[in-house]
Amino acid sequence: MLYVILADDAPGSRPRREAARPGHMARMAEMEAAGRIVVSGPRLASDHPDPATAGIAGSVIVAEFESLGAARAWAQDDPYVAAGVWTNLVVQPFHKGFPRS
Repeated sequence: MLYVILADDAPGSRPRREAARPGHMARMAEMEAAGRIVVSGPRLASDHPDPATAGIAGSVIVAEFESLGAARAWAQDDPYVAAGVWTNLVVQPFHKGFPRS
């Protein structure tokens, strides 16, 4: 089943995000290789197309997990949580409506 993970970045966490990014990206690459990611990326703090300029407000991940508990555990185990980057984690079941492919 699909689940959405929404996370806010803590104020002033950009240096911690940059330090924890390699570990986070390694986990994301594992999920991508397993074909489990529908979409993921940073939520920008403004409408500038460059994340470095816009700033990052948080993250969104839509991916396949075995259960809600597994999705929550995966999110809680992310390096961004350990580094104090992600706050206000929301993990919910998700139904993909569009595109229909």
